[in-house]
Amino acid sequence: MPRIVPSQVVAFIGTFPALDGRSERDKAYLFGLADLLTEIPGELLNMDAPTLASFICSRARVRETLSAWSAAASAGTNTRGFTSPATETATQQIRDALAKCPDESPAPGTSELNFIPDADLRTNLRNDIGAVTRAVSNGEWKAVTVLAGSAAEALLLWALKQRKPADITNAVTALRASGGLTTSPDPNLDRWNLYEFIQVAEKLGVIKARTATQARLAKDFRNFIHPGVAQRLGEKCDRATAFSAVAGMEHVVRDLTP
Repeated sequence: MPRIVPSQVVAFIGTFPALDGRSERDKAYLFGLADLLTEIPGELLNMDAPTLASFICSRARVRETLSAWSAAASAGTNTRGFTSPATETATQQIRDALAKCPDESPAPGTSELNFIPDADLRTNLRNDIGAVTRAVSNGEWKAVTVLAGSAAEALLLWALKQRKPADITNAVTALRASGGLTTSPDPNLDRWNLYEFIQVAEKLGVIKARTATQARLAKDFRNFIHPGVAQRLGEKCDRATAFSAVAGMEHVVRDLTP
């Protein structure tokens, strides 16, 4: 089953008819709801304590109704009327609770990135890294390759913005003189590419030499998002490119973590 997020379940509940237990349609909706609730990743059920309590009780009410239906059907009893106003209230409480939940959240085990003080930026980067983790689990090798390179780039952009402009200028000058950079990067760091970030970050000691080596692989593989590059090189994203890119990203995270 595809990844289920709270907003999808909220939309599904919005299609519910008035539930009175008089038709097989009622059962279909509630059984469908129960199935969807089990598919929502736990990290997305981000609620305050009262809302979580309401959600858990309401979910239990739905399950209780379904159990009663199943038991009645097995006994040959008419299930008409088994859906009470409390069941309909429960579905709406589930809807209200899920409406407060995000559709995106870091996967369990994702680095906290506590070295980034900006809470919004930290959350966005953790979500990006979490998306890489989920794509790995799903075997989506091109997505992993591209997203991991993008996350590494964003982390290095943040790290270099913490340095003095003069430090950046001096590093670029030294790299131009040594051939580490063949052209001068744009004065605006937001317009740099991953290779430029890697070269300057290594020169300044922001990342270690072996991290730079691994991250350069991510740079090369990330270019595969462009069909012309992939066709010219005769390459494609696969498990190997994906894990190389992830390794580059993780090396960057490790070096930036105090």
